[in-house]
Amino acid sequence: MTRAVLALGSNLGDRWATLQGGVDALLTGEGAPAPVALSPVYETAPVGGPDQGAYLNAIVVVETEGTPEELLERAQAAERAFGRVREVRWGPRTLDVDVIAFGDTRSDDPRLTLPHPRAHLRAFVLRPWLDVDPTAHLPGRGAVADLLAAVIAEEPEEEQEPHLREDLRLSPPGGSP
Repeated sequence: MTRAVLALGSNLGDRWATLQGGVDALLTGEGAPAPVALSPVYETAPVGGPDQGAYLNAIVVVETEGTPEELLERAQAAERAFGRVREVRWGPRTLDVDVIAFGDTRSDDPRLTLPHPRAHLRAFVLRPWLDVDPTAHLPGRGAVADLLAAVIAEEPEEEQEPHLREDLRLSPPGGSP
């Protein structure tokens, strides 16, 4: 089994229902990875791209017997199930699922670069990941806690900080909140 980290985000439609639906799609069906942890939900300002609404973001930590490519296909299938279209880079989206890390795998494959090439720069990835694994490390980059501290020091603007949504909680398929 390999431990992997997935980042989910949504800023169109019913964002929370889409995130929960994304979790359900990722964690059900043949070959589904086993959930290890679901992070709290955070609301964040968009980073890069055109003017757009705020995102809801979360992290799902899983264990899988599959390959990184199989996990990517599962992530993209979940995106398609929620109407994800890729028209504008970093544009608004119903559901975005990124494979952030897959064990200690490092790969420069343009289809799936591991670890995710910008994860170390994204508070909306690092903050929820740190919540579910305080000792997490991003392969080749270091401790997630140190990476988050560096991002916050570099981008002290309040609007870039993830805001915890205590009123929203994700749950595993069939699980309790």
